[in-house]
Amino acid sequence: MKLISVIATLLLTPAALAQDIPGRFDYYVLSLSWSPSWCRAEGEESDAEQCDTGRRLGFVVHGLWPQYERGWPSDCRTDTRDPSRRETRAMADIMGSGGLAWYQWKKHGRCSSLSAQDYFSLTRKAADSIIVPEALRHLGRDIALPARVVEDAFIEANPTLTRDGITVTCRNNALQEVRICLTRELQPRACAPDAQRDCRGDFLLPAPR
Repeated sequence: MKLISVIATLLLTPAALAQDIPGRFDYYVLSLSWSPSWCRAEGEESDAEQCDTGRRLGFVVHGLWPQYERGWPSDCRTDTRDPSRRETRAMADIMGSGGLAWYQWKKHGRCSSLSAQDYFSLTRKAADSIIVPEALRHLGRDIALPARVVEDAFIEANPTLTRDGITVTCRNNALQEVRICLTRELQPRACAPDAQRDCRGDFLLPAPR
């Protein structure tokens, strides 16, 4: 029995290690979170800075996630220096808070093989490459829409995007995220099948406040 356990460990170890080696991934997913939905679901209850009245945040960058063609790495081990509080705080303008920037660095950024400064710069560059549709930037009231309408709006505002390169997720019948698949050079590309999880039916878009 002991020999079988040793063999099983040896067989599993290379696959396990391959999942968390910095720099070994195929593409990125830029995740844009609809802040009003998150605030209604959990952020307001925890008094999150992102949800302060008057900030009127719509889409914020949830993260820039390294992906495999199947699955994704996370929590990679690296000797790269972690970002300072000042560096994470500087991402609050697009991510809502420095705390989210720190969490995303730990879970995803370390897998990029970039320094924290370069990872945050790349995250900002990816976000800047995507135009948020005008109608969604100035939403004045709660509305209900199907995922396809949100996809169409992003594709119209960003003609290089295709339907298989963007996915819209929902949670508790509300818009959760718009996820856009990008090459390592930040060019639009098709999402792998496991990253295509569009919502079905209508969902709520609560207005920023």
